[in-house]
Amino acid sequence: MYQVGFDVGGTNLKVGAVDDNMQIAASRYAAFPKGETYETIAALMAEQVKELAKELSIPVTDFKSIGIATAGSIDAGRTVIIHAHNLGFHNVPMVDEMHRHFPEIPVYLANDADAAALAELHAGAFRGRKTAVLLTLGTGVGGGIILGGKMFMGGMGHGNELGHMIVQHGGPICTCGNRGCIESLCTATWLIQQGRKAIVEHPISLIHEKAEGDMDKVTAKIVIDSAKEGDAIALDIFNTYVDSLSSAITSVIALLDPEVVALGGGVSLAGEFLFEPVRELVKKKSFFKIYHEVVPAQLGNTAGIIGAALLAKNEEL
Repeated sequence: MYQVGFDVGGTNLKVGAVDDNMQIAASRYAAFPKGETYETIAALMAEQVKELAKELSIPVTDFKSIGIATAGSIDAGRTVIIHAHNLGFHNVPMVDEMHRHFPEIPVYLANDADAAALAELHAGAFRGRKTAVLLTLGTGVGGGIILGGKMFMGGMGHGNELGHMIVQHGGPICTCGNRGCIESLCTATWLIQQGRKAIVEHPISLIHEKAEGDMDKVTAKIVIDSAKEGDAIALDIFNTYVDSLSSAITSVIALLDPEVVALGGGVSLAGEFLFEPVRELVKKKSFFKIYHEVVPAQLGNTAGIIGAALLAKNEEL
């Protein structure tokens, strides 16, 4: 038996059929059609489901459920995408729209970071744990929480926004309009911004050399790689980043006392160069004088698909 999982992002629209062993048996990818109506996008998603069924040589009605993991905020009833700015979605009744195409198949909806945490619970870094937190460090900061062995959707059902916890009074302005949010300090975007400043202010830095003096070529990876190679300017940027990230993790630990915190997203690919100093600072800053694990997320780009497919299972718990 298969369950369908969609990972809907501003760049790609990914879908997979996930089997009972939480393996992706078939998958499809498409560019997200920016600017199209949600009805058009839902119709494209419906076609992808039909193509999956054709590839697996089964009728569409054999799919046990359809789960949709999407960027943005979800309503308490988990049927409407309230706001997903990078998708152009505002008050989109996605569950009802998908039901128009598949009235006999249950459809579930969740924020993508929440779904990724659910995937890590059943198939990744959180297996065997009851309390865990996932932070995804990319263009923004997503956060997913596992409480009592189940995806936690917030006390009033609106999900959680760990990326918008404020950790620095009067800090950089965030995409949400506030200042000093985790998302304004702990993203690949922040590293890129600092790297671009370094090109202007420090033309002899390794960042300048790797980016060929072109601010548009600066990436988070260039900044991190320059720090790894010992460039003083890049190291200063990276150490500031690590300090902010460790403060964010320490704040989450103070609130939830999780068994494990996992880091995913592009920045986490820095590996032990990132994890070792983060662990040291978390240990130093933490109120609790016990060790809280800080580990890499395990599922990478498949987390959204698997987590979306598991939304039906989460509802059964």
